[in-house]
Amino acid sequence: MKLSIALAATFAAGASAFAPSTGRPAATSSNAAASSATALSAEGRQPIMAGNWKMNPATEDDALKLATDFSKLLGEEACAVSDFEGCTEVILFPPFPFISKVKDAVDEVGITVGAQGIFFEDKGAYTGSVAASMVKSVGCEYILCGHSERRALMGDDDVNINKKVKKVLESGMKPILCIGETKEEFDLDITKDICAMQLSKDLFGVTKEQMADVVIAYEPVWAIGTGLVCGANEANKMHRFIREKLAGMYDEEVAKATRIQYGGSVTPESVDALMSMPEIDGCLVGGASLEAVKFARICNFES
Repeated sequence: MKLSIALAATFAAGASAFAPSTGRPAATSSNAAASSATALSAEGRQPIMAGNWKMNPATEDDALKLATDFSKLLGEEACAVSDFEGCTEVILFPPFPFISKVKDAVDEVGITVGAQGIFFEDKGAYTGSVAASMVKSVGCEYILCGHSERRALMGDDDVNINKKVKKVLESGMKPILCIGETKEEFDLDITKDICAMQLSKDLFGVTKEQMADVVIAYEPVWAIGTGLVCGANEANKMHRFIREKLAGMYDEEVAKATRIQYGGSVTPESVDALMSMPEIDGCLVGGASLEAVKFARICNFES
């Protein structure tokens, strides 16, 4: 499989039907990338994988080792982000202090950089914040907006998330908008209501034309860090619902073209079943992205 790769930087973070699926063992060398062929969706959507390192690893040396080990596993199958046909786009999210060194370590395999978070103001007295122009100036392309940990731990509400999404787009970069329900909301059977509301609020004022640069990540919050993975069929149903909502907000063309990732403790054992689903275009990976071999296996999914 050929892979196109973007590196992004972090801002700081049941029932049997939802048990992890069984898949093939993790790949152990760069040759594993050639064992599966990247298949575009029926609508021509490019697969997109993202590894969120959150506030890991502990040191710059650890980050460099992880980035280097991962890039070696990709081998010659890697390709630049601009190469679409035959590529899976892969995004990593190391912490901000490691961006430059990690970028240098993986440049030769066609990796670009992005940032997981920005503030919606251009400049000013906002201690600890990062402006869109700052991350763009160092070559960033993708920005993660609305991650569940930012919502729950940092008080990121839909009003501010909407401002960030629009600022990212205005700055010529691409937001990955995260939506999803908590365990309480899941138990109350209001998952669709929550996701519909988040889409409506977070994409308010975003035009049809701008949606070409928007990626949606559906992350059931109850499955993050718990080891639980929403069953592939259930995840596919939610992705289909999200497309239906986008069709209502925009039109069928936008709904079919928008890439939607699944995020919720994705593993090498569960990825193949998830990626075999027609509405799932990729995965937003947490803990497994901190192990080069596991994340390489996920990126080299077999469908």
